[in-house]
Amino acid sequence: MGGVVVAVALGSNLGDRRAHLGFARQRLDRLLADVLFSDELDTEPVGVGPQPRFLNAAATGRTTLAPRALLDALLAVERERGRTRPMPGAARTLDLDLVLYGDRIVEEAGLVVPHPRFRERGFVLEPLAQIAPDLIDPVTGLTVAALRARLAARG
Repeated sequence: MGGVVVAVALGSNLGDRRAHLGFARQRLDRLLADVLFSDELDTEPVGVGPQPRFLNAAATGRTTLAPRALLDALLAVERERGRTRPMPGAARTLDLDLVLYGDRIVEEAGLVVPHPRFRERGFVLEPLAQIAPDLIDPVTGLTVAALRARLAARG
């Protein structure tokens, strides 16, 4: 299958985190072609106040969906798993972030790709580097591996 290579970050910190990520994996297997999944990573919450620990992972695959259509599909999977948004940064059953969409830079209402904060998030870069170290961030021109190394060097 043709299509654009995309990267998606997965996270959960409410309820059965492993089951929520398993659900996301099943849905992403249907939504994307040639899907690869990273290992799961147990992480401290970052930038969201006191909350339960997260289970994070990353996925890559190919899609023929446009960026907005793919985001809408990811949000539908979140809702299907009980995701609510009572306030920004609230704990979540499932979080699916569109991190990269090929070499595209998209800035629309409610959709910014590459994800604006992924370069500063070890919980995204670590699992993504495991499965796709050579993907390139079209904003910086750096690979995922280089972004991860840069973040690690900052301590």
